[in-house]
Amino acid sequence: MPAALIASALVTALVLGINGPFDLRRSMRALGAGRLARDGTAWYAASTDSGPGTLLFERDTSGVAVSRWGAGGEELLDDVGRILGLDDEPDDFDPGTGLLRDLHSRARGLRLGSTGRLFDMIVPTVIGQLVTTKEAKASYARLVRSLGTPAPGPNETLRIPPAPSALATLGYEDLHRLGIERKRAQTLIECARRAKRIEEAATMDGEAARKRLLAIRGVGPWTTESVMGGGYGDRDAIPPGDHNRPHLISWALAGEPRGDDARMFELLEAFRPNRRRALMLVKQSGIHAPRYGPKTAIRTHL
Repeated sequence: MPAALIASALVTALVLGINGPFDLRRSMRALGAGRLARDGTAWYAASTDSGPGTLLFERDTSGVAVSRWGAGGEELLDDVGRILGLDDEPDDFDPGTGLLRDLHSRARGLRLGSTGRLFDMIVPTVIGQLVTTKEAKASYARLVRSLGTPAPGPNETLRIPPAPSALATLGYEDLHRLGIERKRAQTLIECARRAKRIEEAATMDGEAARKRLLAIRGVGPWTTESVMGGGYGDRDAIPPGDHNRPHLISWALAGEPRGDDARMFELLEAFRPNRRRALMLVKQSGIHAPRYGPKTAIRTHL
C-alpha cells in the first residue's frame, strides 16, 4: 500500500511489538477471515456497534503496524490482539517427533487468532456445507458483492460482510441466484434471524457456545466446530465430517492414504489442547493425500 494512499485517508496507526516469531500471512490464513494482499499486507473489515471499520496489518522489523479507517475502526483496534492471536504461545505446543516437529519448526510464526464475531464466521461456513471449496468461495464472494457494503478506507474492492438484517428478510430465490441452493439458503436465513443469539455465544463457555450453535436448524458439528475455531477462539476445535481432512491427517501423520473421523481424532489426540495447531500445520504444509475417485470432492457435512 503506497504511503501516499494511506496518508490520504483518516487513519490512526499503532505499532504492536511482538515477542517471538510472528508470520502475518500464515496467521491470517488460519484465521479464515480478512484478505491477504500480494505485498504481504492483510486487510480485515467488519461492522461494529460504532459502525463499519477497516484494519490494515503490515509486518515490519519492529512488529506489526496497524492502520484503521471508519467509525468502527477504533473499536476494531481493541480486538487486534485477539485477531492476530498475540496471546497464542506456539512454544507451548509439543509436536512430538517426526513430520509435525519439522512443520512446527518451519512455521513457528503461526499464531491462532479469532475474530470474536461469530455471525460473520458462520455465514461463509454455512455456504461451505455440501459443496466444494471452490464453489463455496465463489458463492460467498457473490453474496458479499451483492449484499455487503463498501468498507471504509482506500481499498476500493474491500467490502463489509452482509449484516443479519440484509439476510433475514430474503427468500430462497434471492440466494438461489447467488448459487446457494435451498437447504443452505434456509440455514443462512435462520442464522440471520438468530444473529443476536449467535453473537451471544461468543461470551459463553465453550460447551454452552456449542449448544447454542447446534440448536440452530441446519447447523451441525462441522459448522459449529469450524466457527468455534476462527470465530470463538477454541484452539482445540476440530470439525468432524469433513471429506478431505481425515485423509490428509492420516496420510501426513501415519502414512495411510485413507482415513475416517475416528482415525483423524485418534492421531490428533496427543496434541490436546492444541489440536487445531496440528491441523493447521498440516493444512498449510502443502501436503496432499493421494487422490482416489473424483478430483473434486463434494462436502457431505453440516
